Amino acid sequence: MSGFNRLSLVLGLAFLYAPIVVLAVYSFNASALVTVWGGFSTRWYGVLLSDRPLIDAALVSLQVASTSALLATLLGGFAALALDRAGRFPGRILFTGLVYAPMVMPEVITGLSLLLLFVGIGLDRGLVTLVIAHATLGLGFVTVIVGARLRGLDRALEAAAADLGAGPLQVFLTITLPLLAPALAAGFLLAFTLSLDDLVIASFVTGPGATTLPMRLYSQVRLGVNPEINAASTLLVTGVTGLVLGASWLTGRSLAAV
Repeated sequence: MSGFNRLSLVLGLAFLYAPIVVLAVYSFNASALVTVWGGFSTRWYGVLLSDRPLIDAALVSLQVASTSALLATLLGGFAALALDRAGRFPGRILFTGLVYAPMVMPEVITGLSLLLLFVGIGLDRGLVTLVIAHATLGLGFVTVIVGARLRGLDRALEAAAADLGAGPLQVFLTITLPLLAPALAAGFLLAFTLSLDDLVIASFVTGPGATTLPMRLYSQVRLGVNPEINAASTLLVTGVTGLVLGASWLTGRSLAAV
């Protein structure tokens, strides 16, 4: 790699991650002024633990993320199986497009489309619509991860189990599913992360009593930034980073086992 390329890489990474580093550093600021360093302190993390609205929003985010990720993993796994094992069935191209569309469409379009759908069918906006929206967002990513694992599986293992007298369901439960477990776990973590981090789609489909943590943080930032928000944002970024790294590790492990 040339010196110019190294410099470009360093400047690009600094542009992306320097603001996050500054936010994390100032979350330990003893001063109530976010632009004035008053010494090292963890007081704002203590204040954060007593902020009931933020805690309630975090609990809503965790509830929605876990439920939608589970739903996305289930549906995405079956979608990957259909695309890999069902052959050239009628409507395959349309089905593939519908599964992968949320991955490439702008989130504003996805959120607006889901909003019009929920209004059209008369479904009140709240936790249910939020779970459906986030499951729709994560489904395509799960399908990609599980599909990659399926394409690398040794089909001879399934054939051997079938030759020994195992039925299709038993082959799936004892051979296929354990081999897919790392990919399913990686897909779950990625879908969980996407839900936990989403603001745009949630702002369209949420309702009373279903305010997520990113929405709460955004509403408070509009009134002014304080070190407590820095602390909450730092915890959110740390959690999302950990989940992404976990998903990447599981995905790499899954592909390495092929």
